[in-house]
Amino acid sequence: MQLITRRAVGRAAAAAVAGLGILRHARGEAPIELRCSLDTAPSHPRNVAVRAFLAEIEAASGGQVKTRLFESGALYPDLKVVTALVQGQVEMCCPGTWTLTGFVPDADFTQLPALYGRTADAVAKAVDGKAGHYVNGQISDKLHVQVLGGWFNYGFNNWFTTKKALQSLADLKDMKIRSPGGILISARIRFFGALPNVTAWPDVPLAMSQGNFDGLISSDESVNTAKLVDSGMRHALHDDQAMIAYVPLLNQAFWNKLDPKLRDTMARLWTEHMPAWRQAAVEAQRRARDTLTKQGVTFVDVPQAERDTLRVRMVVEQDRIVADAHMSPDLVKQVVADVGV
Repeated sequence: MQLITRRAVGRAAAAAVAGLGILRHARGEAPIELRCSLDTAPSHPRNVAVRAFLAEIEAASGGQVKTRLFESGALYPDLKVVTALVQGQVEMCCPGTWTLTGFVPDADFTQLPALYGRTADAVAKAVDGKAGHYVNGQISDKLHVQVLGGWFNYGFNNWFTTKKALQSLADLKDMKIRSPGGILISARIRFFGALPNVTAWPDVPLAMSQGNFDGLISSDESVNTAKLVDSGMRHALHDDQAMIAYVPLLNQAFWNKLDPKLRDTMARLWTEHMPAWRQAAVEAQRRARDTLTKQGVTFVDVPQAERDTLRVRMVVEQDRIVADAHMSPDLVKQVVADVGV
């Protein structure tokens, strides 16, 4: 009887504690705050996707999580947001892989010479394959953050200039080209005889209008949403040089506050929406080119055969570039294996 009584008391106590937790939340316990920082404009496909995702998380949490999205670099540019995330100044960010190279050099593998001028499907084999999973593990282990899921493949970087028209890649020689950052991107700029200039994205429109550089590396949709035509951008040369990819990151302390079911829901929603987000980005890039053409921007496409020839020449220098970037040779081999080249 004493044993039965102790069990009954234990069950009653457990029920009381659970009930108390429900009551605390029902009586207005403050929700967990999720601040997300992006440095691109509200119309950018990354912003559109993350904004919709945050709304779904709020709804799925039943009031446990309150989200706030800070856009256009209102809090931090992507070059600084990872440090802010680690320090708990924001709970979520989705920076470009090139901004992570100071912490995880291997994160920049989409910029490898071996992937120059390849199709989106080919690059996705590495991003979604063993190479991408390996890098996600590195990011999580080194930064003590939570990688929410797969990368948001946004589209390809290309060349854009203000005054000088680009008829071929040879026209890039001696031009000052804005780079978003990363050793591999700067190496590619130098490969074509140009000079890299690293400028944070929110500062690009003013810097371009003031003539701080002659052109930049970006995508059609990015220069469109940033309205760079208003800053003097007039010409474009397409060689699909490298895939732009964003990595969804969460502050670990924030992640630890969530119950396991909500964590699973967040990861599942990100994964389920990713194919549609990537496709929306493809369509946005296509529409952006049409819009820019109507605004008077001239476009020249580098033939695929020339891209393939250039890739062979670039790969000759790949080992040196990888060493300069402190990337893992084994990771590079895995990328090549994932893509099948």
